[in-house]
Amino acid sequence: MRLKPGALLRFYSLCGILVQVAATKNKARGSQGQFPLTQNVTVVEGGTANLTCRVDQNDNTSLQWSNPAQQTLYFDDKKALRDNRIELVRASWHELSISVSDVSLSDEGQYTCSLFTMPVKTSKAFLTVLGVPEKPQITGFTSPVMEGERMQLTCKTSGSKPAADIRWFKNDKEVKDVQYLKEEDANRKTFTVSSTLDFLADRSDDGAVVSCRVDHESLNSTPQIAMQVLEIHYTPLVKIISSNSWPEEGQTIILTCESKGKPVPEPVLWTKDGGELPDPERMVVNGRVLSISFLNKTDNGTYRCEAKNPIGRNSTEYVLIVHDPNALAGQTGPDHALIGGIVAVVVFVTLCSIILLGRYLARHKGTYLTNEAKGAEDAPDADTAIINAEGSQVNAEEKKEYFI
Repeated sequence: MRLKPGALLRFYSLCGILVQVAATKNKARGSQGQFPLTQNVTVVEGGTANLTCRVDQNDNTSLQWSNPAQQTLYFDDKKALRDNRIELVRASWHELSISVSDVSLSDEGQYTCSLFTMPVKTSKAFLTVLGVPEKPQITGFTSPVMEGERMQLTCKTSGSKPAADIRWFKNDKEVKDVQYLKEEDANRKTFTVSSTLDFLADRSDDGAVVSCRVDHESLNSTPQIAMQVLEIHYTPLVKIISSNSWPEEGQTIILTCESKGKPVPEPVLWTKDGGELPDPERMVVNGRVLSISFLNKTDNGTYRCEAKNPIGRNSTEYVLIVHDPNALAGQTGPDHALIGGIVAVVVFVTLCSIILLGRYLARHKGTYLTNEAKGAEDAPDADTAIINAEGSQVNAEEKKEYFI
């Protein structure tokens, strides 16, 4: 049986269709174990991002990268988007890797790797772009600052994504009590951050280094720092130092007036008891030092040192007492006059006691008759007592008792 040419052509077409369907089913059946694998990527603005898509099992199925706008970047090893920043790194049946250089904030988003199986399988990779904060600047400082004035220093940085952190330090010691403000920039992607340090100026702050430090994950642990050296003006602080804690007559004493202020105080002024120094020949002033030679009692008094600068003036006093070296030497040995006086008093009191005791004994020396000798106690009446008394005179001598 012979087939017509038209029927034979239709037969071959039908066989071709059946073969293609079978091949497609086999390909789909074999691609069930194929999955593209990707990873999220974080890159600093201006850096290079590497996007990699891998397939462990692949039977020659094509791979494709597309950007967040669903524009194809690479299809296998064929570049689809004209962007000189995008380059092919590696293309094989198991991997498609591309790089995006000079990354900008607009490149951030979700990138898709597609494996063209039946059906198409995809994997997402999110590209995060970090905005680098600008170098901070400190504003609000005017030089010089007077002691006691309020200072408000502001540190500001822009362009960070996410928002940067600002920390204040004074001479490497962190200051905690500060104000913090975060604002979104016009591009709605980055932030401007500012912080204010508020304090009263003190003389101890003169020369201190105040620093503002910006920390951000894009800086790789190397913070950006802005510094400001403080200049505080204040009235002088005055103190007198003596060379001798126990000045004596004939010695020399040196009084040094230490004054510290900003601006530097002018030469100090020495006075005594509210007036000029009375003896310029012995009282010599050399800068801040007052030297008094050949001390005597007339040098006793209150010495004042006064220092001033354009901010103000201040003074302090020193009371000088000149001691007599002879009086001091006499005090060191025993006081013989005092000892002699005490001995004389003791002797006088002893003699007086002896005299009084002798007189007392002399006045109480004598005799007395006992009741037995007198017989008065045993008499029944007065006449009998008189008779007994007369009769008892005979034995009076025997009944007499003595006492001393």
